[in-house]
Amino acid sequence: MIAYRLDTRTGLAPYLQLVQQTKDALRLGFLRPGDQLPTVKEVVASIAINPNTVLKAYRELERDGLVEGRPGIGTFVLRTLGGPRTDHPRLQRKLQRWVDDARAAGLDDESISALFDATLRGSLQQEDIA
Repeated sequence: MIAYRLDTRTGLAPYLQLVQQTKDALRLGFLRPGDQLPTVKEVVASIAINPNTVLKAYRELERDGLVEGRPGIGTFVLRTLGGPRTDHPRLQRKLQRWVDDARAAGLDDESISALFDATLRGSLQQEDIA
């Protein structure tokens, strides 16, 4: 089951953070069709969030056709966002080593995130990092 977290530093609305985390879990294969999302009550208890915020996130996921709410039972995954599952655990281990190296080089989390995002977008040129 997914464990949500909120990051007040992102500037992203809390309900959108829940939506994005759910989509990430669907994309990476951590959630599969038939899996149940945490109940609103469970999310509220775990991250101290307004129940209406959780409901708003779940409604958006329903509108996207990703989950289905079943009254009195819960919210269930209908489909994933990922293609064929690849070797995510191996890639995650390699990425974790990279993050550890970046921290050892003195980068904070925001700098690591900025470097990763810039690399992903291809906005860093080889001469910028040489």
